[in-house]
Amino acid sequence: MRSTFSGLNTMVRGVFANQLSLDTVGHNITNASTEGYSRQRVNQAATLGQEVPSIYGQVMVGTGVDALSLQRARNIYADKQFWAETSTHEYYKAEQVNYDKLEAIFDDSDKTGIKNAMDEFYRAWSDLSANASLDSNRVNVIEKGNIFIDRIKTVSAQLQDQINAQYDDMRINVSAIDDINSRIVELNKNIMTVEATGAQANDLRDQRDLLVDELSKHMNLNVYEDDKGMYSIVSNGITMVNGINKLTLTMSDPINNSDYGINDYTVLIKESDIAFIPQNGSLRAQMDTIAEDKAYIDKMADMAAFMLTIFNNMHQQGAGIDGTDGGLGPNPPASGTYAGPTYGINFFGDHNTIYEWNDTDKCVVAKVMDSTQTITRSLDKEQLTDDTGAPIYDVDGKEQYRPVVKIEGTQLQEDKLKGINIINAFSLNQKITVAGGSSLIAARTFSVEKEVKDGAYTGNLTTTVNGSGDGTNAVNLSHLFNIDLSNIATTATINYNGDNVQVTSATNRSIGKISLNSYYQSAMSQLGTDASSVDKKESAQEDLITQIVNWRSSTSGVDWNEELTNMITFQKGYSACSRCLTTMDEMLDRLINSTGVVGR
Repeated sequence: MRSTFSGLNTMVRGVFANQLSLDTVGHNITNASTEGYSRQRVNQAATLGQEVPSIYGQVMVGTGVDALSLQRARNIYADKQFWAETSTHEYYKAEQVNYDKLEAIFDDSDKTGIKNAMDEFYRAWSDLSANASLDSNRVNVIEKGNIFIDRIKTVSAQLQDQINAQYDDMRINVSAIDDINSRIVELNKNIMTVEATGAQANDLRDQRDLLVDELSKHMNLNVYEDDKGMYSIVSNGITMVNGINKLTLTMSDPINNSDYGINDYTVLIKESDIAFIPQNGSLRAQMDTIAEDKAYIDKMADMAAFMLTIFNNMHQQGAGIDGTDGGLGPNPPASGTYAGPTYGINFFGDHNTIYEWNDTDKCVVAKVMDSTQTITRSLDKEQLTDDTGAPIYDVDGKEQYRPVVKIEGTQLQEDKLKGINIINAFSLNQKITVAGGSSLIAARTFSVEKEVKDGAYTGNLTTTVNGSGDGTNAVNLSHLFNIDLSNIATTATINYNGDNVQVTSATNRSIGKISLNSYYQSAMSQLGTDASSVDKKESAQEDLITQIVNWRSSTSGVDWNEELTNMITFQKGYSACSRCLTTMDEMLDRLINSTGVVGR
């Protein structure tokens, strides 16, 4: 049989249930702007009924309501989508920032970039070819050459600074990742402790999911939850967090990279000392952008290498305007001091160094000659032939020849220059930059013809130097900026005679078959294309993230209208239960105190 006071218990349960619901609504409203907060609701269920006899048998009378749990609204599938796409979005954002910096470094819009310097250097040679004897034109070539060198070195230094800044950011990211993992481990412990009693640690779970949101910005990850409510976080096959345990990320000791003049670093897992390379996220983007910045240093090195090798080779085939034009004759001596002008001189680099491009190792081979002895230079002649080996004739029907400059001396050492070391070697020959050195600029060229007497070939080849106003070699040098390999196939070959005879071919070029100008333009076009592509990818990914965030918010976000409606509902429920409880109390008071005289 039901207790006389059972109705009171029913109303008391109703009061408590509505009060708990109102408390939860208040918790939702006050945390509406809290980052990572998930809306909560009270799960209620009717309590077990009591059997009461009736005319038709036993009936079940309800005894009220109880709160089963406080449940947070969360879409796990949306969370996993957010974590996966956020790492991709952050990767594109980091790439976008790096491309913005690269475009600022290579900015040619205000005439302070490499393109402008290269064009000015080209025009200086064009002016010299028209007026080769003017000292002002020769000085202008030196000045524009220095500016061109300075622009390439400045850009390279900025790229080095950018790489070092990327490593600094990477160090900050690694520290942030380790801190996040430590906090997730602590939350795992707390959640396991709270939920061991059957409760739901909703607010702690929100804090943990917010940390996973932050972690997904740095690297790709997969999240797994065990039966104790603890997270395991796996990135690229490596379990970074496993319940109450975690791995520690750290930066390696500096690794000297002489090719780029910087210190490289690797992200290591401290416990195993193996490299950690994520597949996505800002950390992977920093690794990739560092490699990309190095590639642009290599491009600058390729341009410098072209000037040290091919440009120098062409310059060596001309002659300066110092000295007189005599002293060569048909058979110049193998060594000694000439009364004639200087020829066979480098325009760039060290005067006593021979520069060659090694296409196999992608480096400049710098052969340092003995500076204590005279490096003798002599002229030889090489007959020009076509692809079939047949002689090439000029317009007068004479067989054509080209000079071959031989630089002789004892080789002291051989260095293989790569990357920033090529750029460091890229400078003007000091013999040209000293007072009066402009007269050594080889703007004019040689003439090599058969000696003919009385209409018959004497067997001798006459080698002469054109007049001081000749700018033929300056024309050839200016052509190197804008013509590709196919148009300079007949460029004279330079033979270097040291311990071994080395031959540098015009086909062996650091920039490939295209012209110097085309090489730079191609690199800048690729930079613009890549930057535009990343901008589009980042924009599309941002739109996708917005959709996922809205999707998550539709489930876990706090809606003010909904919460205020619930507040009114639970308030009315609380008031109704309270009023019913008061009515029942009045009924019992009447029953007990005003009915019958038993016990008086």
